[in-house]
Amino acid sequence: MAQKTDTMLLAQLMHKNPELFTGVLNHPQKNQIQILYTQINRNTKNKPIFKTYSYNLDDHRYFYPASTVKLAAVIFALEKINELKITGLTAKSAMITDSSYVKQTKVLTDSTAKNRLPSIEHYIKKILLTSDNDAFNRLFEFIGRAEINSKLKKYGFFNSRILNRLAIGDAGETAKHTNPIKFYNQDKLIYSQTEQYDPKEYPLSLTNTLMGVGYLDSTDKLVNKPFNLENKNAFSISDQQAMMRKLIYPEAFPAKERFNLTADNYKLIYTYMSKLPTESDYPAYKANEFWPTYSKMLYYGRDKNAQIDPNIRIFNKYGDSYGFIIDNSYFVDFKNNIEFFLTAVVQSNDDGIFNDNNYEYDSVCYPFMKNLGQTIYKYELEQKHKTPPDLKKFRMKYN
Repeated sequence: MAQKTDTMLLAQLMHKNPELFTGVLNHPQKNQIQILYTQINRNTKNKPIFKTYSYNLDDHRYFYPASTVKLAAVIFALEKINELKITGLTAKSAMITDSSYVKQTKVLTDSTAKNRLPSIEHYIKKILLTSDNDAFNRLFEFIGRAEINSKLKKYGFFNSRILNRLAIGDAGETAKHTNPIKFYNQDKLIYSQTEQYDPKEYPLSLTNTLMGVGYLDSTDKLVNKPFNLENKNAFSISDQQAMMRKLIYPEAFPAKERFNLTADNYKLIYTYMSKLPTESDYPAYKANEFWPTYSKMLYYGRDKNAQIDPNIRIFNKYGDSYGFIIDNSYFVDFKNNIEFFLTAVVQSNDDGIFNDNNYEYDSVCYPFMKNLGQTIYKYELEQKHKTPPDLKKFRMKYN
């Protein structure tokens, strides 16, 4: 993909707006910027045709993907439900998680669900609305580490891997063990899955896995040597956008390359990828904790005071950790018949210390993401497309 992309346009657009981008363009490697922008044109049958532009793209230069990996878990969990083909088992079935190995935890209820029971569907809502870590961990346990990484390879995401749960210090042997799980409809047991073990390692050829000059260890003690990320999750920008394209436009791919998802699966994902936290009843969120743009890095820059454009919907999965901000997005403007894909990563860690929660998100990363999304959007407004896109399948009901 990288060899086929135009590598000039994005640089030109950013250099035309030095007041917005000079700060990071002066040292793109320091800020670890990678961008992939895909224009969407239509043939006479309204089938999408992709033209891609990149900036500083390198599928082997490592960045920490944070919560962007959760999109894969959403897709593969729904696929697993479909592929099990068990009568009565659906994404709505109550999912009761047990424990069988050190550090594992149980889940019996979910107070944020209308029926107060955990389920695949409700975990997906929490992942896509506010990037809930526990929800991802439960899907990781259901799918299993081996199946997740097998699926990544099956669909051609060769520069990616998902090795562990998030935000609980899961690594090494504990990450290889996943919990026993049972699914119920009312009081009836529908499916029981025993604990799983994945002995495999998933090596990738990556550069840039040693970062910074130091880090705080688990006891908050400063260690004066580079932070090692070589055994962490990986999800390249190219793979992220490829996954998003296949999710948004399965019809643009051969049938054998499409995800095994139903029409209802797609509707669920599209709705909650584009829904704002303040539009959700179950789960419900307080606006001061999860404001409308909380999950929208590109275009809105997570700005609490941003004015929401009612004509624009952003279908995305973001990530933020270790000073990295990543956003993998599909944009739709229903008023102006605009659509495009935009995926980007930027990092700021001026002191070079990791795990100290001292990153320049507000002064560097969020403004960059906001300016980039708005710059590409303005560029799209100026483009002429011979065939206007049919966007009705993306008009979701948010009530």
